[in-house]
Amino acid sequence: MNGETSAAQNMTQMSQNSESIHYEQQRFSGQGVSNSGGPYIVPTPANPVKEDTEATRRMKENFGFFGPVTFLYALFYAFCMFRNGSGVTFPFFIAASLLYLCFSLSKLGLTLKKGSGFYMTGMILLSVSTFCTDDARIIGFNKTGIFLLMMSLLLKQFYDTAQWKLGKYLGSIFLMMFASIGELARPFQDAVCYMKQRGKGNRTVGYALLGAVLAVPLLVVVIALLASADAFFRQLTDQVLSWVNLENLFEIICRVLFLFFAAYLLLSYLCKHTLSEEVKDHRHGEPVLAITITGLLSVVYVLFSGIQIFGLFLGKLQLPDGYTYAEYAREGFFQLLAVSILNLIIVLVCMSFFKESKVLKGVLTIMSLCTFVMIASSALRMVLYIRFYYLTFLRILVLWALALLFVLFFGVIASIYRERFPLFKYSVAVVTVLYLVLSFSHPDLIIAYVNVRSENNDYRYLSNLNADAAPVLIPYLKDLGYDFEVVPVPGVENLKEHSAERLREQGRFTEELRRNGYSKSDKEGFGYYYLLYLQQATENFGIRTYNISRHMAIRQIAQAK
Repeated sequence: MNGETSAAQNMTQMSQNSESIHYEQQRFSGQGVSNSGGPYIVPTPANPVKEDTEATRRMKENFGFFGPVTFLYALFYAFCMFRNGSGVTFPFFIAASLLYLCFSLSKLGLTLKKGSGFYMTGMILLSVSTFCTDDARIIGFNKTGIFLLMMSLLLKQFYDTAQWKLGKYLGSIFLMMFASIGELARPFQDAVCYMKQRGKGNRTVGYALLGAVLAVPLLVVVIALLASADAFFRQLTDQVLSWVNLENLFEIICRVLFLFFAAYLLLSYLCKHTLSEEVKDHRHGEPVLAITITGLLSVVYVLFSGIQIFGLFLGKLQLPDGYTYAEYAREGFFQLLAVSILNLIIVLVCMSFFKESKVLKGVLTIMSLCTFVMIASSALRMVLYIRFYYLTFLRILVLWALALLFVLFFGVIASIYRERFPLFKYSVAVVTVLYLVLSFSHPDLIIAYVNVRSENNDYRYLSNLNADAAPVLIPYLKDLGYDFEVVPVPGVENLKEHSAERLREQGRFTEELRRNGYSKSDKEGFGYYYLLYLQQATENFGIRTYNISRHMAIRQIAQAK
């Protein structure tokens, strides 16, 4: 009996030793045993488990806020922006975006950092400019600017960006956009965790919502099958679907889903705080190399600047053979703009990658001062060119870029002698302010004002201007004797019935203009093509799509009748 007991005890001891050895093997291999007997991952130096940040934990705990509010925000986006890229609802969407950010930060236990007001004000002003213009180029620039300001604002709230430079910002924005896709499962994971923590009642609601979502594709299939099976049901289905535009409905759903996931994933990624805040010092290059390159360039720049001062500005040098003063001044502005931009890049590279040197600072200062002369020369040439020919959007953009470079180089010179000068913040402020001036200036209005007074006019270019130019072009067309009843514009009453019938198809009207000899290049015909554009731009004009520039065009035509 004692022998049997001893044998049983030995068997038990051997089993325990075997389990102990198995457990140690699992532990050292990165696995463990849970309370229920199943394996679980054990943190080891080779298999670390990263804990959630405080912001991530708060976001999970407050899914009851982030889930519904993000969905409402996405719905509001669809309402504001559905086939309406430049209406009065755009500023409301941007304001809603900033409110969403502020409420989200509050739930995460964060507050807006000092200096955030500049980014937010810039975004609001750009959104207001968007619904004040009909210029697709300005609208595109505005939205790009709003995006960059929003991304910079987000990074500022979650990271210490005081020492960041342009490259660090752009790299972080690029990484943030694509790395946030890795958080695709987060909304579903947070919803499940939230329902488990809140009890059965919330789980019931959650499962009901999930069931409703999953039921949609099943309903589509079942309704399609039943409609094909019964004529009466098919007739009823056709009547219901006739009230619903499936294409519009699908686009709205896609917009809602896109912004919901974009906002939630981006916020989730920022909460993880995975980006590095460190700004490395790359100034390891030998300054002799930079001094040699920039020194040789500076010799050429000093000679060129002297020629510009005495030849172009003062007019004291003899002109090349075959040149008049006007012809000499009208060429080279694009080349000088390119050299000015190249100089900016060279100076920034030397400051960022080469060791500090007093000689190098002096040479870079000479390059910067010569660049001021090149900018002034290019601007003068462009102004003279416009006087002899006509104004275009590209030429306005060149003048704006020259003004921007001129102001930026003041900051560059300051940063040459003061290492802690906030060049990036200075650049952001300068670009934002000067672009706001361009955005609110209505370039096509300026173009129309200048060109109708020019002797060398390009009527084809005038015919392609947008509604911003209407306050100038409509009175001009009236003076030329144009018939405004030919092209009906929404909001203008007392139209001729035969004109409305003839213009029912815009292609037929264009063909009729060509058949009658009217061309975009002719003084007698360009205005009809411009009026046709206004008819197209204002045909969906309403409360949600209200745009100040298009409204002014409608008023101008009404007054011209």
